[in-house]
Amino acid sequence: MTELSTVRHPRRTRATYVRRAIVLAYLFFLVVWPVSLVVIHTFSDGNHLVAALQDPVVVFALQMTVVVAFWAVIINTVFGVGMSLLLVRYEFPGKGLLNSLLDLPLSVSPVVIGLALLLAYGPRDGTFAPLLGAIDFQVIFSVPGIIMATAFVSLPLVIREIVPVLQEVGTEQEQAARSLGAGGWQTFRRITLPSIRWALVYGVVLSLARSLGEFGAVKIVSGNITQQTQTATLVVEDKYLEFERGAAYATSFLLTLIAVAALVIVTILRPKEKK
Repeated sequence: MTELSTVRHPRRTRATYVRRAIVLAYLFFLVVWPVSLVVIHTFSDGNHLVAALQDPVVVFALQMTVVVAFWAVIINTVFGVGMSLLLVRYEFPGKGLLNSLLDLPLSVSPVVIGLALLLAYGPRDGTFAPLLGAIDFQVIFSVPGIIMATAFVSLPLVIREIVPVLQEVGTEQEQAARSLGAGGWQTFRRITLPSIRWALVYGVVLSLARSLGEFGAVKIVSGNITQQTQTATLVVEDKYLEFERGAAYATSFLLTLIAVAALVIVTILRPKEKK
């Protein structure tokens, strides 16, 4: 009797189907149904999407969100790859503490993060206010502060995708490349980067989705100034509270569409790359 013939698949019982039904119902009522309501309201009673794209406040906020998300993702990609290599490839005092601190943005409320940045970089009472004033550089209530807050809250996402892959890959191929005369950058480009490419892509997508949807920290550090420091999530709140709910639905739909599309594209392409 071969090994394949002895493999038994778990028997599907009534409890199995009950558990599946519970999970599907949970996902439906928590995720699918609420998100579908946003889509329904966006295109009900006329096309609110077209009207929102003609609103200069919404257009500015969307442009601001794209700029902020772009730079936040770039920062987290560069920092995430470097920090992942540091955590996996090197031993140093305080490594465990550093590894724990990297999860801080996921465990602390974004509002607290925004307040902390305000206390550090505020234009009047901030710790670095004299230095920033001397060089005439404003962080809080400006684009740099929004980028900083957005990058902070999405900081661990790239790192937590790359670190397990680096640990699984090991160092044998990198050591072989160095023994053949490859330099550090050449080894990274030809050996390390291809081995972590999908982890990096997925981490970037998660960071992008998180950056697009950030609200609490951004509201604190931006000042929520219309057509100056207002991002799309802040516009959603303002439009909804001002009873311009069509614009709020449409903006929410666009943010959701971008995030979901990025995740779907990566999910579709990733198995093909492995074949």
